[in-house]
Amino acid sequence: MFTGIITGMGRIVAIHRLGSSSLHGNRLTIETPAGYLDDVGLGDSIALNGACMTATSLDLANHRFTIDISAESLDKTCGLSEPGIINLEKALRAHDRLGGHIVSGHVDGIGSVTHFAQVGESWELRIRTPQALAKYLAYKGSITVNGVSLTVNQVTDLPGNVDSAPGCEISINLIPHTVENTALGQLGAGSPVNLEIDLIARYVERMLQDSLLQQKTAT
Repeated sequence: MFTGIITGMGRIVAIHRLGSSSLHGNRLTIETPAGYLDDVGLGDSIALNGACMTATSLDLANHRFTIDISAESLDKTCGLSEPGIINLEKALRAHDRLGGHIVSGHVDGIGSVTHFAQVGESWELRIRTPQALAKYLAYKGSITVNGVSLTVNQVTDLPGNVDSAPGCEISINLIPHTVENTALGQLGAGSPVNLEIDLIARYVERMLQDSLLQQKTAT
C-alpha cells in the first residue's frame, strides 16, 4: 500500500532479460539517491512509476537495487522497459502520514499526455485516459499518475474518431515542488503515463453494479 507521495527519484541503469521469448520478463537495476535504501530490506515493496515491485537484491554501497518485472507487468505499464528516470515510493507503514490518498500500486491503464505547459508559477498537465477509466474520474477526485497522487481539476469526455478511440481528458495542476521533485517534469506531449484510479471509486462502482443487479432481480 502506498500514498502517492514520491520519496525519491531513481534511474533505471541496467536491464537484463530473463529469457529469450516474449513470455519472459526483465530484471531491472535501479540507482537511488544516497541513503535511500538504508531502511529497505530484501523482499520489501517499492513502487516504480506507480507499479508495486519487490526488491530482489540490494547494493547499498552503490545505492542500487534490483527488481524482477514479469512480461504481464511490462505489457500493462509504461516507462519500465528502458533506462531512464523514474519515481520511487517505499511502501506505507502503519504509523506514517497519509499525505496523498490510498494507492495500491496496481496500474489500471496507460494514458497519454496531450498538453504540458507552464501557467503562472504552476504547470497544467492534460492527459487522455482510456474510456474504461472515464467513469472513475471526477472533478476534485484523486488519480495517481506515474505514482504521484494528484487532484483532477477538469474532466472532458471525448468522442472517438478515425484516429483514436473514445476516452476522456483530465486536467491537473502541478505546483513547482511537484515538477522539481518528481519525474513528471520529464513529460511532454505524447508521453505515456501509468494511471491508477482512486480505490474508493472502484468500490463505489462495484456497489452500484450490485445494487442495480438486485433491482433487476426484484422486478
